[in-house]
Amino acid sequence: MRVGVIGCGAIIAQYLTNFRRLDSIELVAVADLDPSRAQAVADSEEGVRALSVDGLLAADDVDLVLNLTIPAAHAEVALKAIAAGKSVYGEKPLAATTAEARTVLEAAKAAGVVVGCAPDTVLGTGIQTARKAIDDGLIGAPISATATMATPGHERWHPNPDFYYQPGGGPLLDMGPYYVSALVTLLGPVVSVVGAASHTRDERTIGSGPRQGQKVPVDIDSHVTGVLVHATGALSTLFMSFDAVKTKSPNIEIHGEQGSLVVPDPNHFDGEVQLFALGADDWETLPVTAGYVDSGRGFGIADLAATPAGQEPRAGGELAFHALEVMESVLESAKTGQAVSIRSTASRPAPVPLVEPATAVRA
Repeated sequence: MRVGVIGCGAIIAQYLTNFRRLDSIELVAVADLDPSRAQAVADSEEGVRALSVDGLLAADDVDLVLNLTIPAAHAEVALKAIAAGKSVYGEKPLAATTAEARTVLEAAKAAGVVVGCAPDTVLGTGIQTARKAIDDGLIGAPISATATMATPGHERWHPNPDFYYQPGGGPLLDMGPYYVSALVTLLGPVVSVVGAASHTRDERTIGSGPRQGQKVPVDIDSHVTGVLVHATGALSTLFMSFDAVKTKSPNIEIHGEQGSLVVPDPNHFDGEVQLFALGADDWETLPVTAGYVDSGRGFGIADLAATPAGQEPRAGGELAFHALEVMESVLESAKTGQAVSIRSTASRPAPVPLVEPATAVRA
């Protein structure tokens, strides 16, 4: 698949590293509102052209646009790529709102192109080994899950953290895509949610960079808790915080009738999966049994490229839309105090068998 990238910020470096390892991906062009950033990438990659955004969209040798723009621009850029007849894969979230995301999916369907979306961390050995353990019945029927992300705030390290504390930001919309996508991959789609939210500070102090010491207003809830009811009846509890200092809790823990699983950080592609079976004396670390080995950002595009025509990619628009609606609905519930039904659904993505890096294509 011949790929053109729009948006040459810091995140592109991770994609470039993995594109060099994936024979099914050919990077042909890059574009950015700052032409110098696109040129710098092109100069570092043999055979890659630096183009304007319009030039990249018009290029005949671009099959898919990788959208690495800011979240507020995700829908606009995706719609332009679709209008140009190109498939699109975006960084999370799919769009700033479900209303915008819906227009992207509808446009893609009408145009006959494919939509994919990060996070593709769910395709790595960490989440996929846990998925296989559940599918193999090692914990029996799943009952519940907890998903925990706690940090005192990104302003400690980010030189321009303003957007994290404005509408569209916050801990849930920032980090929730990793956790919700993992929970749906592990336990299936969500049918309803209940949420609550709060914030402890009205402003934050930038801790690094040229603006160090400046104050940033907080216009969102910076601590969010939600309960997700899965179609299977399993209940997941989300704990997403820019207020809490630290947690010793596992990132994700799954409990079933016959055992419990510790699942590694869904923001990473690998990590240990641990099982405590009913009647056991201690936790057991499970061998790696599924997922793309030694994977990273960009493997979702390789998986999309190998997906048979007419099938939904594992890291596809359907899953990304469902995760976005779940997160929006948790925040809506927090405001209204009422449970919110989820209108969309997403098929539990097909499992990834154990795939070594040299054969990093859909299996």
